[in-house]
Parts: sequence; C-alpha cells; structure tokens
Amino acid sequence: MKNDRFLRALRREPVDATPVWLMRQAGRYLPEYRATRAQAGSFMALATNPELACEVTLQPLRRFELDAAILFSDILTIPDAMGLGLSFAEGEGPRFARPVRTAADVAKLAVPDMEGELRYVMDALRLIRRELDGSVPLIGFSGSPWTLACYMIEGGGSDNFSKIKAMAFSEPAMLHRILEVTTDAVIAYVSAQRAAGAQAIMVFDTWGGVLAPHHYREFSLRYLQRIAREFKRGEGSERTPLILFGKGNAPYLEELAQTGAEGLGVDWLVSLEEARRRTGDRIALQGNLDPATLYASPDAIRSEVRRTLESYGPGPGHVFNLGHGLSPDMNPDHVKVLVDAVHEFSRASA
Repeated sequence: MKNDRFLRALRREPVDATPVWLMRQAGRYLPEYRATRAQAGSFMALATNPELACEVTLQPLRRFELDAAILFSDILTIPDAMGLGLSFAEGEGPRFARPVRTAADVAKLAVPDMEGELRYVMDALRLIRRELDGSVPLIGFSGSPWTLACYMIEGGGSDNFSKIKAMAFSEPAMLHRILEVTTDAVIAYVSAQRAAGAQAIMVFDTWGGVLAPHHYREFSLRYLQRIAREFKRGEGSERTPLILFGKGNAPYLEELAQTGAEGLGVDWLVSLEEARRRTGDRIALQGNLDPATLYASPDAIRSEVRRTLESYGPGPGHVFNLGHGLSPDMNPDHVKVLVDAVHEFSRASA
C-alpha cells in the first residue's frame, strides 16, 4: 500500500506524520457531491448505486491529502434491509414506515442477506477498493446496535428518545431482543464488508451519550463489547482494525478501551491528553477537533490543529479526525487548511 499511515497508527506503530481523515468527508459541503446527488435524484438512489457511491467516496481524496477513504453509505442500511421502509424527505431526517414497537414487530426482525438486500454496499466496497488501487486504506462502517435501535423504535430522529427509553424502563427484555438481532446483523454486516475489501471498520454509537450510565452499560456498551469480541478480523498485519466511536462517550473511555477494539473515537468534550491518560496507551485514539473550528479563520484552524496534536503528545497511536462530522455549510478550502496543517505540524514534531 502506498500510504498505510492510518493502519499503522491504529496498530500503534510509528508513522512519519499523523494520519487524518474526516467523518462525513464525502458529502454536501462539496459542490461535486451535490452535482452527483442531483444526478442520482435522491439520497437513497445515490447510496444504493455502487458506481455513484464509489464516485462520491473518491471525491474528497481528489481535493485533499487524506490518509483514508470511507465508504459512502448510511448507518440505516441494516434496518432498511430488515424491511422497515426507510425514506429521506428533503430537509428532514430519515423516516421508517414500519417502526419496531410491539412483540409482533420484533418477531419479524431477522438478519438480512449481506449479498442479497445489502449487495449494493458490498458491490460499492469492491469497486472503491479497486479504484483506490492501494493508494490509501478503505474504511467500512456500521451504526451501533443501540443507535440503530433508536431509529428503528422512534421511527426516525428524536429530540428526547421517549419511545426507546420507555421501552428500556418498562420492557427491557423486548429491547434486548431487538438489540440482540441487530447486533447479529451488525457483526454479519461488518464481516461482509471486510470480505468485500474494507481494511478498517468503524462503529458509530451516535446516540449512546443520551443514556444514563446504568442504561449505557446495559443497552449500548454490552453490545459494543460483543461486536469487538465476535467480529473475526484476522491477525497481525492482516488484521482489520475496529474503531468504536460515540458522541458523549467520555465517561466510559476505560471500559471502551478494554473491549478489544483497536481504536477509540472521541468527541471534543474530553481532551486527548486526558483520554490517553485514562486509556493507558492500550488503544489508538481518533479525534477530536471540534467541527465548528472549520467555521473559523484559516489561522485559527491551524492553531487548533496544533493544539489538538500537542494534546495527544508524542508517540504512536493517534488518528486525527473531527469530534463529529463535517456539516453541509462548511468551506472546502478550510478543510484543506486542516488536512495540510495536520501533516505539516506532525511531521515537524516527529
């Protein structure tokens, strides 16, 4: 591979410069993405077309010296393939026509066929891997079981997660049944992604941080532990590293570091210095610039990049990223400033 910094950092091996990629690096802040999405006609038409998904995956790599590509897809592919009827209304979030709220709904849930209902994801991975031709590693991903269940039970996004939290309190056994089958599906999904060419896997626990600590451990952490334990990902240099990311996961860094995952993504509400101290250099850390930094001036962006690198400190095991994803109204020129600054400053201190 021409550039394996990202994989080396996840193995906590020395690198010549800190690797950088950005959550939602393929997306609406790029005019070329907006043109491709208009060509596709809808978000789902774009995500389910392997050729177009490949194109938008590669677009940011043509602009910026990123150290990894991440599959263009959506975290809700699994529940959609379970038959819940996913749609995206313009200007609104995702919606499910058939949310999961009763025992009869739960009984219908089954692990989808990864080369059937989800073949479009695997075809996209195979195509992207071929087009990358070893230039940088390819990241596949999934939503976490808890985060997927939030959408499956709420029927879409939520301000207060009232339906799933009510189930956690009143019908925990039903929620566990949903999480068990969803975890089975996530493990099958990331395993199929690995077979299709993904060289690292990221699991997004976007909504884990909305839970009280006892519920986080029962309904989110337990299933992340299962994924880390049961996802067969090879050995040595052939191992496909697993990164666990969660918004608001700072209270649980020690427990997440003990899951057996290779990487831990953290948001900007905890310093990398503290995260590294608390995880004892047992796991690579990914993050954690506040995404809002990209609205600032180029000088301010460079200053914050330097501060973030200094917070992690010397030694291997850091993948630079935002603490969450890019937003549609961000300036691509500012993204270039960030990416170039990461390499410049980390080379200088190597």
